[in-house]
Amino acid sequence: MAPSDEAIAFYHAVYSAVQEIPPGKVTSYGHIASLIGTPQRPRQVGLCLKYLSRQSLPGFHEGNVPWQRVVNAKGGISPRSQPQGVQDQAAALRAEGVEVTRSALGELTVDFGVYGWFPGMLPSEALDGEDEGEGEGVDEGEDVAA
Repeated sequence: MAPSDEAIAFYHAVYSAVQEIPPGKVTSYGHIASLIGTPQRPRQVGLCLKYLSRQSLPGFHEGNVPWQRVVNAKGGISPRSQPQGVQDQAAALRAEGVEVTRSALGELTVDFGVYGWFPGMLPSEALDGEDEGEGEGVDEGEDVAA
């Protein structure tokens, strides 16, 4: 059965939002859900990323959607059915300079205080607002000309 238009739009929104997370930063499933206007759907964000390589949405794939930059609300790398997936995500984050540590309970975690990315809106939306003359949503000191 083909996904509905609503499902396709949700996948597109999730993948587009995740593409905006800067290298060396992480955010949570819940924050992505909030940024795209569906704060009640963090688990669905996780499912979108789980099925990233299997989706047939044009323009989105594991090579251009940095799935590894999304972790759980505690900064932990969420367990998967295949344990190697946790190690793969940790390795991908470490390759970007993100320190991944093992908690007392054995969970691989990232320090949100150092590596967290939690903007009030997506950078693309902030720039869209500037284009329309609103000029709001860009953090003070952020170089938007680059």
